Formats: sequence, C-alpha cells, structure tokens
Amino acid sequence: MERIVVSSGSPFEVSIGFSRAVRVGDRVAVSGTAAIAEDGSVAAPGDGYGQMQRCLEIIERALVNAGAAMSDVVRTRIYLTEAGDWEGVARAHAEVFAGIRPASTVVIVAGLLDPGWRVEVEADAVVGVAR
Repeated sequence: MERIVVSSGSPFEVSIGFSRAVRVGDRVAVSGTAAIAEDGSVAAPGDGYGQMQRCLEIIERALVNAGAAMSDVVRTRIYLTEAGDWEGVARAHAEVFAGIRPASTVVIVAGLLDPGWRVEVEADAVVGVAR
C-alpha cells in the first residue's frame, strides 16, 4: 500500500523526524498541530479560540494535500494548557465539525512545546467515509 507523507514546511519535521500528515490507503493521520502563523510566530497569542481556528486551518491544508477533506475527519484530540479556553476552543471546533461530529477528546495538559501555544490538535480521517 502506498504511503504519502505531507509536509507543512516546518523545520521541526526534519529535526524531529515526523510529517504533518501521513496517508496510507484511505486513512490519514494528522500530527499534533499548534497555532503557528505563516511567519513562524505564535498565531493569536493568548486567544484559545483564535489558536484553535489556526490549528484547524493547518489541519485542513494537510488533509487537502493528502487527498482528504475536513468532512473525512473521524477523530480529533485537543490538548489545552488553560482549562478556561475550552468554550472558545469548542466553539471553533463546532464551526467546522458540527455537521460531521467526529469522535473527540479534550485534555488539559501542563504545557506544550512553545509556552505561547494554548492548544494543540490531532486529527484522523478516513477518505470517502459514509456520512
């Protein structure tokens, strides 16, 4: 079965040895995705909702590059550093997934790789899954 790797261009992909997304068959796994702006800075500093929106934009781009779509997502995992951000993060998630309703988990963590990141998201998709 063919393995397709998708890069976001992050320098961490090479130094850590990972891909933004990997597709094998009809399955796509998107790595933990943080709110990184196009210039490499933290997007939407201090704003859980804005950071979640940015994470979802990056995830969508990775899915498209792997031949998938947000509508193919069957699972998300959300890591928050601030429990108080959950409502804004949930609102951003619902703006994309309310009609899709993937399985989802939200976990509060002590911290993420960059202290400015308030949210990190993983997604799994199955291309062509019946809705």
